[in-house]
Amino acid sequence: MSRASPFVVTLSESDRAALEQQARSSTAPHAEVIRAKIVLFAAGGQANAAIAKRLDVHVDVVSRWRKRFCAQRLAGLTDRARSGRPRSFAAGVVAEVKAMACEPPTQREVPLARWSSAELARQAQAEGLVASVSASTVRRWLAEDAIKPWRYRSWIFPRDPDFASTAGRVLDLDAGIWEGVLLGRDEYVISADEKSQLQALSRAHPEQPPVPGRIRRVEFEYERHGTLRLLRRV
Repeated sequence: MSRASPFVVTLSESDRAALEQQARSSTAPHAEVIRAKIVLFAAGGQANAAIAKRLDVHVDVVSRWRKRFCAQRLAGLTDRARSGRPRSFAAGVVAEVKAMACEPPTQREVPLARWSSAELARQAQAEGLVASVSASTVRRWLAEDAIKPWRYRSWIFPRDPDFASTAGRVLDLDAGIWEGVLLGRDEYVISADEKSQLQALSRAHPEQPPVPGRIRRVEFEYERHGTLRLLRRV
């Protein structure tokens, strides 16, 4: 059972309006949207652990922004000035690298299925955006907007209204069963398949590129272009 936070969040009407506007914003930085949602959920009585799970962030992040809001109200949700050397890269360069991460590599004629931080750094140098940049720096830029081009989620929508019955028959055959009866010793199932070592795959539908806060989405269906082989199940 999670322990209740000692920092109880209460909102004025003006605070709530400002936070709700920020939480719905499609142009505000992802981090600021998350902070607004943390405070709104906290004001609704939700525990830190529940908020962290709902927003997919660490519970320490929730605790920090709840505490800062209680201490400084809306002003506490802004980033504090940081000491140290000034940033080495212009904001325009960072934006271009983030935009590149939201495009498929093939759009830039790069023979990759998806970007990694190292490949993005290499491509930024190849295109003359920067003289030199490390993969860790690129990874930090992408983390600011929760961009993860190396991750993807696949999906499929069965379109056959008789999918369940059709799939059931195929699964029965794979188990050596026909119309509920186990096949005899002199009965076989012969099927045609493609040699997995000699096939090329092309997706049946275009993928959806990554955007801030959402990973790349790849439709599961694809067309195979390979060499057929016959299989016999005894």
